[in-house]
Amino acid sequence: MQIDDIQMRLLEEVADLHGVPEGAYNIRANGEKAARNTTANIDIVSKTDVSGIDVIIKAGTKNESVHIPVVISQSGLKEMVYNDFYVGENCDVVIVAGCGIDNCGEQDSQHDGIHRFFVGKNSKVKYVEKHYGSGDGNGKRLLNPGTEVHMEEDSYMEMEMVQIRGVDSTERRTTAEVGPGATLIVRERLLTHGNQYAYSFYDVKLNGDNSKADVVSRSVAQDTSKQVFDAGIVGNAPCSGHTECDAIIMGDAKIVAIPKLEANDLDAALIHEAAIGKIAGEQIIKLMTLGLTEEQAEEKIIDGFLK
Repeated sequence: MQIDDIQMRLLEEVADLHGVPEGAYNIRANGEKAARNTTANIDIVSKTDVSGIDVIIKAGTKNESVHIPVVISQSGLKEMVYNDFYVGENCDVVIVAGCGIDNCGEQDSQHDGIHRFFVGKNSKVKYVEKHYGSGDGNGKRLLNPGTEVHMEEDSYMEMEMVQIRGVDSTERRTTAEVGPGATLIVRERLLTHGNQYAYSFYDVKLNGDNSKADVVSRSVAQDTSKQVFDAGIVGNAPCSGHTECDAIIMGDAKIVAIPKLEANDLDAALIHEAAIGKIAGEQIIKLMTLGLTEEQAEEKIIDGFLK
C-alpha cells in the first residue's frame, strides 16, 4: 500500500482503519488504486468505460465486509467515480465507504461519486459513509455523493451517513426503490461550521406491499453555515414511511427542512417531522455548575446530540 501519513490519518477518520483491513477492500488515494483485496465470496473489478469499480457479492455471503474508502491529499485534484454493488440473495454484509480530503493548497479539491446498490431478496446490508475534511490551505474541500438503492423482496438496508466538520460544500443525493416487504433505514449525522454549505436530498419510492422507510437526520449548524434537508417519500403501495429532521441552530446559521410526502395508495401511511431550535440555556447552565466553561458545555451537548 502506497499510503503516506496524511492519507493514513484520513483513512482512520472515514473508515476507522488503522492498518490493512480484513476481508475485501479497495483503497483509492489521489485518484489512483492504492490497494485491493478480494475474497472467495466478494469480488472487486475495475470498470473499463469509466473510473470506478464493480463489487460483486455472492448469494449466501454472511458476516463479511467490504471497505472502499477514498482519500485525497493533493490540492487541485478533482475526480468522478462510479461504483456498483451487486448483492446476491440471502446475504448479510457490511460496506464501509467514505472520503477524506486534506487540502493544504490554494486550489479546490473535489471528489464526486455515484454508488448504486442492487440488493437481492432476503439480504441485509449495512452501509457506512463518512465524509471528513482537513488542511490549512485556502483551497476548498468539496464532496458530492450520489446514491441509488434498488431493493428486492424482503431485503433490508441500513445507511449511516456521517459528515462531521471540515467539508466546505457537499450535495448528497440519495434515491431508493423499495420492493415488497423490504425496509430502508437512513441515519444522517451532520455538522457544519464557518460558511460551509450542506444539501441533503432523499427520494424514496415505496413500491411493494409492506415496504418501509425511515429517514432521520440529526444536524448542527454553526457560525454562518447553511443546511438544507430535502426529504421525500412516495407511497405507491400499502406501506409505511417516516422522515424526520432534528436540528440545532447556532450563531448566524440557516437551516431549511423541506417535507415531501406523496401517497398513491389508500393504505400508504406516511409521516414527516421537523424540529429546529437552539440549545436550551438551562442545559448549558446545568453543565457549567459541574465545572465546564460555556464553550465546553456547548461541545458536550453537541457531541451527545450527534451520537
